[in-house]
Amino acid sequence: MSLWIKDAAVVELCPSATEGDLQSVIRAVYKQVLGNAHLMEGDRLVSAESDLRHRNITVREFVARVAKSDLYRSRFFDTSSQYRFIELNFKHLLGRAPQDQSEIAEHVLNYSVHGYEADIDSYIDSYEYETSFGENVVPYPRSSTQSGVKNVAFNRSFSLFRGDASSSGNGNKAKLISDLAGNKATKIVFPAKGGGGTPGQTNKRYRISVAKPGAGSRFRLSSVTYEVSYASMAARIQNIQKAGGKILGITQIG
Repeated sequence: MSLWIKDAAVVELCPSATEGDLQSVIRAVYKQVLGNAHLMEGDRLVSAESDLRHRNITVREFVARVAKSDLYRSRFFDTSSQYRFIELNFKHLLGRAPQDQSEIAEHVLNYSVHGYEADIDSYIDSYEYETSFGENVVPYPRSSTQSGVKNVAFNRSFSLFRGDASSSGNGNKAKLISDLAGNKATKIVFPAKGGGGTPGQTNKRYRISVAKPGAGSRFRLSSVTYEVSYASMAARIQNIQKAGGKILGITQIG
């Protein structure tokens, strides 16, 4: 069981894909873009699925169709604050949390000037999306090992991605608004025992995988792991980050 989401397995629509492969891609898109929400049969975008099946559109275009659908809009735009909606767009479409206030402000302005669909396109048509997923890879949660991403991005992504079973439907208020606006570090807050976390989670042990700086500028990052209890995890993560380490993943081991 993974507490933190490491770079997920890549789901790609290949030229030789079977109908089964196609259905796996479609399910992965719905799961990622709709925030792991339960999808009723009547909610499926039949026309868009058909276009993808006949290769009239790419996976990238299918993602855009889902994100512009009435279903996506009703679940995340109509019921959330604007800042929360932007957070969720970063999570669903780029697989990460927003890094700073400038990214939030950019999308607030883009929506105000150009409207809903144009703002959705700005994520999917971005250079970041292109280089991360291309035309036929389903977007997926990405770890803090991305090039150019600040260490604090781990903490912010942790606030949005609480494991594979987490749903984007929990709460309509932005989780990162004060930290981004004040350019402050985001604290890692684990679920309290009996307060919505996994039952028995506080009795578990976890392995933290870290890319650790070498002894000098000529040395590359080395890989190291730490095994910790749930209770000591937050303190260990803080120490790792203070020492300049990059957290690659956290996995439950017992």
